[in-house]
Amino acid sequence: MTKTAFLVLVLASAAFGESAAERLSSSARVFKEIMATSDRGIPQDLLQKAECIVVVPGMKKGAFIVGGNFGRGFVSCRKASPGWSAPGAIRVEGGSFGFQIGASETDVIMLVLNKRGAEKLMASKFTVGGDASVAAGPVGRTSSAETDALMHAEMLSWSRSRGVFAGIALKGATLRPDGDANKDLYGSELETRQIVTNTPAPKAAGSLIALLNRYSSRK
Repeated sequence: MTKTAFLVLVLASAAFGESAAERLSSSARVFKEIMATSDRGIPQDLLQKAECIVVVPGMKKGAFIVGGNFGRGFVSCRKASPGWSAPGAIRVEGGSFGFQIGASETDVIMLVLNKRGAEKLMASKFTVGGDASVAAGPVGRTSSAETDALMHAEMLSWSRSRGVFAGIALKGATLRPDGDANKDLYGSELETRQIVTNTPAPKAAGSLIALLNRYSSRK
C-alpha cells in the first residue's frame, strides 16, 4: 500500500463516526452558517444559477510528507418542479504531494453551474477538474466579477476552515456514491442519479432541503 493510500484510509476511518442522518444535520448547519453572512457567503446569483450543490462537512485533511483528504457529504440537484431533490450521499477522496505536517477539518461546498456538469456528476466516479472544469468561487453578495474562469467553469468550489470562507480550486478530488450512507438513508445502495431524479427525500434531509429552497429557489 502506498503512503497516499494509507493516509486516505486513516482519514476515512476518522470520517465514519457520524451516522448519515447526523451528517445531513451537519451539512444543513454548515450551509446555514455560510449563508447567514451574506457579505462573505456564496453569491446569490450563483446559487440561483446552480443545477446541483455538493456539501461536505468536516472534510478530513492530513499530511506527513504525503498529503491526502477524505470527506463524506451530499449532493442535491434541481427538480423538474421547483425545489431541490433528495440528497445523494457521496464520498470525496483526493491527494496532494508536499512537505506538510499536520491535519485539519474543512467544510467544502461545490456548485455545478450547468446541466452538462450535472450530467457528469451522475457518473459512478467523477473527478473534479478532470471530468468537469472547476474554478475557485467568488465570495460576497454577487459574482459581479465575470472572469473567464467563472464564465467557462462547470463547477465552482469553496472551503471554510477556522471560520475563514474562501474560494478554492479543488482539482483532482474524486466523488463517488457513498453506498453505506445511501443504504442507511434509503434502504438500498442507490446511485446518485436514482436519488436526485425520482427518490423521495428522507425525513432527516428536511432541514437541508428547506435551507436550499430558502436561499436558492426558482419560481
